[in-house]
Amino acid sequence: MGIEMKNTEAGRCLLCKVPKCSAACAVRTDVPAAMKLYREDRIEEAAQMLYENNPFSAVTSLVCDWKKSCYGHCVLNARKMPIDWHSIEAEISIPYLKKVHPRTGIDNGKKVAVIGGGPAGITAALELREKGCAVTIFDKNERPGGVLRYGIPEFRLEREIIDQYDRILAEAGVGFAGGTDVNAMKFSEIRREFDAVLIACGASVPRRLDIPGEEHPDIIYALDYLKNPSAYRLKDNVLVIGGGNVTMDACRTAKRAGYDTTVYYRKTFENMPANSMEVQEAINEGIKFCLFEVPVEIRGNKAVMRKCENVVKSDGRIATRMIEGSDHEVEFGSMLVAISANVDYSIFSDEKPEFTNGWLTADEGQQTSLPGVFIAGDYILGPATVVEAVESAKKAVKGISDFLKIQ
Repeated sequence: MGIEMKNTEAGRCLLCKVPKCSAACAVRTDVPAAMKLYREDRIEEAAQMLYENNPFSAVTSLVCDWKKSCYGHCVLNARKMPIDWHSIEAEISIPYLKKVHPRTGIDNGKKVAVIGGGPAGITAALELREKGCAVTIFDKNERPGGVLRYGIPEFRLEREIIDQYDRILAEAGVGFAGGTDVNAMKFSEIRREFDAVLIACGASVPRRLDIPGEEHPDIIYALDYLKNPSAYRLKDNVLVIGGGNVTMDACRTAKRAGYDTTVYYRKTFENMPANSMEVQEAINEGIKFCLFEVPVEIRGNKAVMRKCENVVKSDGRIATRMIEGSDHEVEFGSMLVAISANVDYSIFSDEKPEFTNGWLTADEGQQTSLPGVFIAGDYILGPATVVEAVESAKKAVKGISDFLKIQ
C-alpha cells in the first residue's frame, strides 16, 4: 500500500469519540488521536505517543491479529470497509524505532531482576528504568527478543526491527545476562540479590501429543524448529499438527524451504485460534489443510489419523469428538507438532508458591504468594499475543512499584 493510499485510508477514519478499535486493543491504543496527528503530518508526535503507550507498536503493527482487535472492531465494518489502521501504524512506528532514546529516572536504590527477555520482560525493564530502578534481564538466549527473535519467522518480522531493542535496552542501562539458564538454585540466588523479581518467561515447553510412537526421530516440535529452521533437514511431505499461530509460522516456513506441507487440524477453519489473515496467507502459498482429523498413533513413518466431528451438547455448546472406526494411515517425511505450549515452573522446585487450578496464584499487581516475586506475559496469561504481553507487563510494573514504594 503506497503513501497516497494510506493518506486516503486515514482520511476515511471517523475519529470516533468512543472508539471501538481502541477498546478492543489490549493496551488501549488511542487510534483517533494518532490518526489525527498523522493527518496533520505530525508523524513523529504520533510515533512517540504510540511508543510510549506500547514500546512494541512497530512489532504489533506487523504481527497483531487485527481482525480480533482494531480492524475487526472498526465501526466501518458495518459498511464492510474497516480502516486499515495497522498499515498506517507500521508506517509511523517502524522508522521511529531508530530514533528512540529511552528515558531513565533518578536512581532510587532499588534493584529489580527480570527473568525473560521477550516483549513482557523488555516492556517492564524499560518502564522500571524510567522509574529509576537498576534492572537486569536474565534470559536463556544470547540476545533479547524472546519469541520475536527466536520464534516468529523473518518473513513476518524483520530481524532489523528486533535488533533495535538491543540498542534501546543498552542505552537505557538495562543489564542483559544472556545465555543464563535460571534454574531453582539460580532463582533463589536472584531473589537474595534483588529487591523484586519479575518472571516474564514465554511459554517455551511444547505440549506433547501423548500418543504411541511420538518419540519417532522425524517428529519435531514446532517451537524448536522455529528457533533455527536452517538447523533442521526435514524430509518432504511435512505434516503440521495444530491450528494456532505457531502452526501457521511452522507450515509457512517449511513450505518456503521447499517442502510439500499439509496442516492437520481437529476442528474447522472457523475454530482455528490462528490469525485468520495468516491462515489465508498459508492457503495462498499452496499449503494444504485437512480438517476434522487428529493423529492417534505413529507407526513408523505413518500417522494414524482419526476423523472428528462437531456435536451440539445439551447446554448448546459445540464440542469436538473423535469418530470411532474412522482411522486411516497417512504417510509423512517429517511431522511438526504445534498444538500448544506450557510455561516452565521448574524454577520453583525449591520455593513453593501457591497455585490455583494449575496456575500461579497472583494478586491484582501480579505478585505471587512469594513476597516480591511477580509474573507477567505467558506466565500469567498462558500463550499470549505480543500486545497482551505488553499490557500484563505494565500491570506488573505497577505492582512492583507499589511493593517497592516508588513512583
